[in-house]
Amino acid sequence: MTVYIDPPMWPGHGRMWSHLVSDVSYEELHEFATLIGSPPRAFDGDHYDVPSTLYEAAVRAGAVPVSSKELLHHLKAAGLRRPKR
Repeated sequence: MTVYIDPPMWPGHGRMWSHLVSDVSYEELHEFATLIGSPPRAFDGDHYDVPSTLYEAAVRAGAVPVSSKELLHHLKAAGLRRPKR
Protein backbone atom coordinates (compact mmCIF):
# COMPACT_ATOMS: atom_id res chain seq x y z
CA MET A 1 0.00 0.00 0.00
CA THR A 2 1.71 3.10 -1.26
CA VAL A 3 0.63 6.59 -2.20
CA TYR A 4 2.77 8.41 -4.76
CA ILE A 5 3.16 12.10 -5.57
CA ASP A 6 4.90 13.76 -8.50
CA PRO A 7 6.70 17.13 -8.30
CA PRO A 8 4.60 20.30 -8.31
CA MET A 9 5.27 21.18 -11.94
CA TRP A 10 1.79 21.48 -13.42
CA PRO A 11 0.58 25.12 -13.67
CA GLY A 12 -3.00 26.13 -13.09
CA HIS A 13 -5.03 28.80 -11.32
CA GLY A 14 -1.94 30.83 -10.44
CA ARG A 15 -0.04 28.02 -8.73
CA MET A 16 1.81 24.79 -9.34
CA TRP A 17 0.26 21.35 -8.82
CA SER A 18 1.24 17.75 -8.15
CA HIS A 19 -0.72 14.56 -8.72
CA LEU A 20 -1.38 12.09 -5.90
CA VAL A 21 -2.23 8.43 -6.63
CA SER A 22 -2.56 5.11 -4.82
CA ASP A 23 -1.31 1.75 -6.01
CA VAL A 24 -4.02 -0.08 -4.06
CA SER A 25 -7.42 1.61 -4.13
CA TYR A 26 -9.34 4.84 -4.43
CA GLU A 27 -10.40 4.36 -0.80
CA GLU A 28 -6.75 4.50 0.32
CA LEU A 29 -6.25 7.57 -1.86
CA HIS A 30 -9.30 9.36 -0.41
CA GLU A 31 -8.19 8.58 3.16
CA PHE A 32 -4.69 9.91 2.49
CA ALA A 33 -6.02 13.05 0.80
CA THR A 34 -8.23 13.72 3.82
CA LEU A 35 -5.22 13.21 6.11
CA ILE A 36 -3.23 15.95 4.35
CA GLY A 37 -6.19 18.34 4.10
CA SER A 38 -6.95 17.98 0.41
CA PRO A 39 -10.66 18.62 -0.28
CA PRO A 40 -12.85 16.06 -2.11
CA ARG A 41 -13.24 18.50 -5.04
CA ALA A 42 -9.51 17.99 -5.79
CA PHE A 43 -10.20 14.39 -6.88
CA ASP A 44 -9.95 14.15 -10.66
CA GLY A 45 -11.18 10.70 -11.64
CA ASP A 46 -8.15 8.64 -10.63
CA HIS A 47 -5.88 11.09 -8.81
CA TYR A 48 -5.89 14.17 -6.62
CA ASP A 49 -4.58 17.50 -7.83
CA VAL A 50 -2.45 18.73 -4.93
CA PRO A 51 -1.22 22.33 -4.73
CA SER A 52 2.48 22.88 -4.13
CA THR A 53 1.61 24.20 -0.66
CA LEU A 54 0.56 20.64 0.35
CA TYR A 55 3.44 18.79 -1.34
CA GLU A 56 5.73 18.65 1.73
CA ALA A 57 2.81 17.68 4.00
CA ALA A 58 2.03 14.79 1.67
CA VAL A 59 5.64 13.59 1.72
CA ARG A 60 5.82 13.92 5.53
CA ALA A 61 2.60 11.88 5.79
CA GLY A 62 4.16 9.08 3.73
CA ALA A 63 3.61 9.83 0.05
CA VAL A 64 6.55 8.61 -2.03
CA PRO A 65 7.96 11.29 -4.34
CA VAL A 66 8.35 9.99 -7.92
CA SER A 67 8.57 11.40 -11.42
CA SER A 68 5.36 11.99 -13.34
CA LYS A 69 6.23 9.09 -15.63
CA GLU A 70 6.74 6.73 -12.69
CA LEU A 71 3.52 7.93 -11.06
CA LEU A 72 1.57 7.07 -14.21
CA HIS A 73 3.27 3.67 -14.35
CA HIS A 74 2.15 2.85 -10.78
CA LEU A 75 -1.40 4.03 -11.51
CA LYS A 76 -1.67 1.87 -14.62
CA ALA A 77 -0.02 -1.16 -12.99
CA ALA A 78 -2.57 -0.98 -10.16
CA GLY A 79 -5.42 -1.01 -12.68
CA LEU A 80 -6.69 2.32 -11.33
CA ARG A 81 -6.08 4.49 -14.40
CA ARG A 82 -9.33 5.87 -15.77
CA PRO A 83 -9.58 7.17 -19.33
CA LYS A 84 -9.68 10.92 -19.82
CA ARG A 85 -13.15 12.37 -20.17
